[in-house]
Amino acid sequence: MATIALDATYTVDPEPSGVAIYSRRLIESLVSLDAPHRFLVCYRLSRFGRRREFLRPVRSPRSGRPNFSVRLFQEHLTYWLPWEAELFHSLAQRPPAFRFRREVVTIIDVFPLSGQTYSTPDFQRKFSALLLEAVERAALIITPSQYTADQLLKYASAAEKKIRVVPFAVDLPQCVMPGEQRLREREKLVGGGNEMVLSVGVIQTRKNTLNALRALQLLPERYRLVLAGGDGHGSEAVHEFIRREGLGSRVVLLGYAPAETIPVLYQAASVFLFPSLEEGFGLPVLEAMAYGLPVVASRTSSLPEVGGDAALYVDPQDPRDIAQKVVSAVEDSARREAMIRRGLARASEFTWQRTAEGNLKVYDEALSM
Repeated sequence: MATIALDATYTVDPEPSGVAIYSRRLIESLVSLDAPHRFLVCYRLSRFGRRREFLRPVRSPRSGRPNFSVRLFQEHLTYWLPWEAELFHSLAQRPPAFRFRREVVTIIDVFPLSGQTYSTPDFQRKFSALLLEAVERAALIITPSQYTADQLLKYASAAEKKIRVVPFAVDLPQCVMPGEQRLREREKLVGGGNEMVLSVGVIQTRKNTLNALRALQLLPERYRLVLAGGDGHGSEAVHEFIRREGLGSRVVLLGYAPAETIPVLYQAASVFLFPSLEEGFGLPVLEAMAYGLPVVASRTSSLPEVGGDAALYVDPQDPRDIAQKVVSAVEDSARREAMIRRGLARASEFTWQRTAEGNLKVYDEALSM
């Protein structure tokens, strides 16, 4: 048995992103595995006061003793932590403040290194440096896709022998709305008789929101685009495009959508559009499929790995291709039914138990080094 520390800081993020969902569900799933190790769930000082919103220490059915306990994780204040844990797992592609005997890091994507237009120069400098340091220090590196693994080899000079691919997962819905309720929810958002094209994620250059809007201009008038996400790098250009092109009546800007509203959006929509330019995994693709929603996604980065044969893929730089595939997913009934069927099957393949088991295997490998 070993003591393993996990950076749980992002589990209590007030506006959870993919990193927060991964962190939370991984730790919860490790609890359910009844692993032989003892885990320290670590929070930085800025989030420590909110720790009870997530996980209370639980007892192991095997030993009857608590195998998950909470720790403060803050430089200078908790200098003894590296002596308490044999292994530290950073869940957010940044190195811990202290040097541990062994370190594992999850690298979701490398866009601070690969995409010069996806963030500000200051962001690129800061997070590129953190990412590179985390890669250098790690005994093993976990990536959610082969695409990210390949990007690490290309941009971070990571040693291939250190990389392990462990895909993320999705929670299948406990219940779904009947068709009539889905239509009512759609009407609330986009009006009666209209089709709802849903996009979930921060409005930013990397998510390719501008080309989604250009595709909307090529779609029939009854199509509406619903954007569920706060503003990020490049969002000013998106808002200016909507204003300049007179798209205000066809675009619904929801801002950040709380977790409890996302399932309603997936079920109300006609189709899910994810034309992102760069994704390390693309969790919303699986979320949409799990709710029986056809998916149109970019054929770039990790998205074909995630969507498999269940999605329609587009050239993210071609608004006409995007528009044509959206119409096909909505109006070609035979194709739509096949996409929904394949999407449900695809989503069911990605379980958090499987993700947790994959991570546990990496821990055991790192501990044996």
